[in-house]
Amino acid sequence: MQEKKEEMASTKTPKKTNLLDHNSIKHLLDESVTEIVTSKGFPEDNRMSNIRLLIGVVIIVIALFAQFYNKKFPENRNFLLGCIGLYPFRGVYVVFNGLLQLIIYMKEKNAILFTYAPSGSFNSTGLIVTSKLPRFSDMYTLIIASADPQSISAKAPVEFTKSVTQWFTKDGVLVEGLFWKDVEGLINEYAKETKKSK
Repeated sequence: MQEKKEEMASTKTPKKTNLLDHNSIKHLLDESVTEIVTSKGFPEDNRMSNIRLLIGVVIIVIALFAQFYNKKFPENRNFLLGCIGLYPFRGVYVVFNGLLQLIIYMKEKNAILFTYAPSGSFNSTGLIVTSKLPRFSDMYTLIIASADPQSISAKAPVEFTKSVTQWFTKDGVLVEGLFWKDVEGLINEYAKETKKSK
């Protein structure tokens, strides 16, 4: 069994990114954070993603009806207006599009991961993991907070802000051990906050 682990570790391809691409760096770090948090026993909560997908499907279906309606433009004008906000859909397209933007703005913000509480845990809430990497900055901020701040078991959020240059080589390869250690330390800090307050 030990041989298999060593073989897998030696064949694992390093995570590499373009150091000149801000979005690429953030995406790679966010993916790694998700991997680390879920490996620590926090199952991912996909409910918010599923709601967004459902709303997106409704928006696409309405747009397809408007696009492929069997009449050409001047004749289908009333139908197009209906799809946008009048009879027969009563503004469904506009309402669903607005609802999708509201969910993204109010609930998700900069969240990269929602989790359930680990199985067997006394804590009844999961986590919201949020990250920020401002444009033209190398400072990456990671925040771990309770998914339900109103819950009695909700704890104060913990965070760190560090330069991404600490975790990448000059070739753009992520030094996973260092990054893992920092993220794991933040998770442990959140867990300690939970134990202290009880």
